[in-house]
Amino acid sequence: MSLQSKRWRVAPPVGEEDLSRFPNTSPLLVQLLHNRGLDDPVEALEFLQGQAPGYSPFALKGVNEAVGRLREAVRNGESIAVYGDFDADGVTATALLVQALSALGARVRPYIPSRVDEGYGLNIGALRKLYREGVRLVVTVDCGIRSVDEVERASRKLDMIVTDHHSVGDQLPPARAVINPKQPGCHYPFKDLSGVGVAYKLAQGLLLAQKGMGTPPSLAADDLLDLVALGTVADLVPLLGENRTLVRRGLEKLNSSPRPGVEALMADASVRRGEVDATAIGFRLGPRLNAAGRLNQVMLAYNLLASTDLLETRKLAQELGKLNQERQELTEKTVKKAEDQVVDADPDAFLYLVASAEFEPGIVGLAASRLTEAHYRPSVVVEMGEEYSRGSCRSIPEFHITRALDQCQDLLVRHGGHAAAAGFTVETANLDALRERLQAIAAEKLSAADLQPVLEIDRQLPL
Repeated sequence: MSLQSKRWRVAPPVGEEDLSRFPNTSPLLVQLLHNRGLDDPVEALEFLQGQAPGYSPFALKGVNEAVGRLREAVRNGESIAVYGDFDADGVTATALLVQALSALGARVRPYIPSRVDEGYGLNIGALRKLYREGVRLVVTVDCGIRSVDEVERASRKLDMIVTDHHSVGDQLPPARAVINPKQPGCHYPFKDLSGVGVAYKLAQGLLLAQKGMGTPPSLAADDLLDLVALGTVADLVPLLGENRTLVRRGLEKLNSSPRPGVEALMADASVRRGEVDATAIGFRLGPRLNAAGRLNQVMLAYNLLASTDLLETRKLAQELGKLNQERQELTEKTVKKAEDQVVDADPDAFLYLVASAEFEPGIVGLAASRLTEAHYRPSVVVEMGEEYSRGSCRSIPEFHITRALDQCQDLLVRHGGHAAAAGFTVETANLDALRERLQAIAAEKLSAADLQPVLEIDRQLPL
C-alpha cells in the first residue's frame, strides 16, 4: 500500500509545559516521547535505557498456586507435560519452562500439537493421550485461556495449570491455577507480557522458591532471557514497559552467549553476534522458528532450541532455513488464490472471508495479513476440511476480531486471540453461516468508518 493511499496524521506539537519537564533534552526527542505517552521524565528515562522495573512473579494471580503444585509434583516424581502453541512464542515458552523444570529435577516433557491434525489450542484427544502415557500434571503455555470445556473435561483425570496471555473470555478455565495478567482480579502492573513472558515469570517464581528453601538451582532466571527475547519480539507484543526490559536483557545474552541452537539459527540466517536486535529477530530469526509450526514440523524448532549438540543444531538450523524458503513460496501462491476469491466475491465487503481445501493451514495467517495490509479490511483465510475447517484472522484497529468471533461462538468449535489477530476451528457445514454473520457484524461496525489506513507522523521537520 503506497504512502499516498494513507491518511497522514501529524501529531500536534508538544507544549511549553512538556518541554519544561525535560530542560536538557532535544525538543524533537521530547516530541517523540510524548507521542508514545511518555511525559514523565522518570518513565521516559526507563524507556530510553530499557530499564523499566521488573515485578515479582508472585504478583501475578495464580503463580503461588502453580508454584506450590509444581513443587509437589517434582517431590513426588509425577510426570509433567508442558503443552505449548506452535508459533515462535509458544515454542520458546515450551522450551523455557521445560528447561526450568528440568533444572529443578522434574520429570517433564514437551507437547506441541500439530497445526494440521489438532489445530489451535488445547484439544481433548491430546490430553487423553498424555494421560494414557502417565502424565498427571499439564501446564499450558501461550494457550488454554479459552479452553474452558477442554480443561473441565481433562480435570477429571489430570491436574491442569493454564498460563496464557491472550484475551480472556466470559469464563476462566476451571484449572488448579490460571496465570494471565489480563484475567479479572489480577493486579499485576504490566498486562502486555507475551506467552513466553508469562512462562518466564512462572519459571522465575519456581527458581526463587527453590532458592528460598536453601538449595540454589543449577539454572538462573537470566539464563532464559534469550528465549524471552525471541518469543516476545516474534509475537509482536508492544516493546514497552517490562517487555522492553526483558527484551533488552535477552538481546544482551543473544549477542554475548547464545545457546547452541540459537547460535546455529543465527549462522543460517547470516546474523552475527553483536548484530542481533529486534529487527533481526522479527525478520530473520523469528520467521524461521515460525516456519516449522506453519509447515507442521514444529518439533524441529523445539529440538533446535533444546539441543546442546553442535552438529545436531547446525543440521536443524539448515532444515529450518529450507522450510522458511518453502513457506515464502507457499505464501505467494496462497495470497494469489485468496485475492482471486476476493475479486470474484465482493471486493467492497467490510470483511473478507475466503476458503479453500488447497490452502495450507500454516499459511492462512500470513495470507490474511497480506489481504488486510492490501485492502485495509478484516480478513479471514480458511483451510477447508471435510468435517472441520480452520481459519486465521487479521484485523484493523477499528474492528476487534476476537470480540466478533465471540458473537459467533455458537457456530465455532473453539477460538481465541487478540484484537488484531485470532484463530478458530469451525465445522465445515457452518462455514457459510459464519461468513454471513461475521460480514454482518463488520458491516454494522464499519459502515460509518473511514476505511483508509493512517500513517502516523511524529513531526514535520525542515530539510
